[in-house]
Amino acid sequence: MSADVPASVPGPQSAERTRSDGRLHAAIFIVLGAFLLIAPGLFYPFFLMKLLCFALFACAFNLLLGYGGLLSFGHAAFFGSASYVSAHAAKIWGLPPELAILTGTLSAGVLGLVFGALAIRRQGIYFAMVTLAFAQMIYFVALQAPFTGGEDGIQAVPQGRMFGFIDLSNMTTLYYVVCVIFMLGVLAIYRIVHSPFGQVLKAIRDNEPRAISLGYRTDRYKLAVFILSATLAGLAGATKAIVVQLASLTDVYWAMSGEVVLMTLLGGMGTIFGPMAGAAIIITMQNYFAGFGAWVTVAQGVVFVIAVLAFREGIVGIIAKWLRRPL
Repeated sequence: MSADVPASVPGPQSAERTRSDGRLHAAIFIVLGAFLLIAPGLFYPFFLMKLLCFALFACAFNLLLGYGGLLSFGHAAFFGSASYVSAHAAKIWGLPPELAILTGTLSAGVLGLVFGALAIRRQGIYFAMVTLAFAQMIYFVALQAPFTGGEDGIQAVPQGRMFGFIDLSNMTTLYYVVCVIFMLGVLAIYRIVHSPFGQVLKAIRDNEPRAISLGYRTDRYKLAVFILSATLAGLAGATKAIVVQLASLTDVYWAMSGEVVLMTLLGGMGTIFGPMAGAAIIITMQNYFAGFGAWVTVAQGVVFVIAVLAFREGIVGIIAKWLRRPL
């Protein structure tokens, strides 16, 4: 904001409401953390790790769409490219898992900088189409480049030892490492959303001309949130490559971008916990209904139609509306 624009001062009721919402969110995070601690005794750890990776991916996408107001149809580019870079770094370069994940995450951030600087020059459907075009370029590179393995992808990615002593070949140990990465990623998103930067993002999303009139350079904020979203999506993709021990064309295919949009809208766009719920529903359907083959996609379509007609704010969004509390 420009220096000559006075900041609004919240009243006592507003401040108390904010503290109350903060306590509610803290309680939800504590319950979520407690559930993740006992979850391996209830569900198969590999399924849980896959779910957490996609939940982080959906939360990263929601940062861009739900709070930045920017619809990307090409977020698989960051998820998938980080997956390939992380897998390549671990298998070919021999980097330990923490450096492989970091390398993949940083590569997604750099890609987000390049793509974002070009994409934010357009708005609306044109922005979405530009991001889709960039994602298809990454898909073509993944298909043709010799180091990606083509249609076979990068297989048998070593999990190794994190920091030299945490053995990731043990599934339980790997699960808790993924839990820590997921929680750190989600908490980072929560902090971004509730920072002054996040408040400006919401203002730009709701009324960009007014934000410009107040002195904000909106393009800089859009580029910043695009990079942050791409980086966190890359963290999800890089972690998934270590968990699954595979980086494949599925990670960069346009359908992956569609899935993350579905997860976000189903759970609740513009909510902190909505994308997690959406990812849980979609990944659970894919895992437990895999025996039905292509009918899983049909079922997802039916669920999406029902959600759009009955829960336009998403599942968590409608709960937040009933409670009259932000979730």
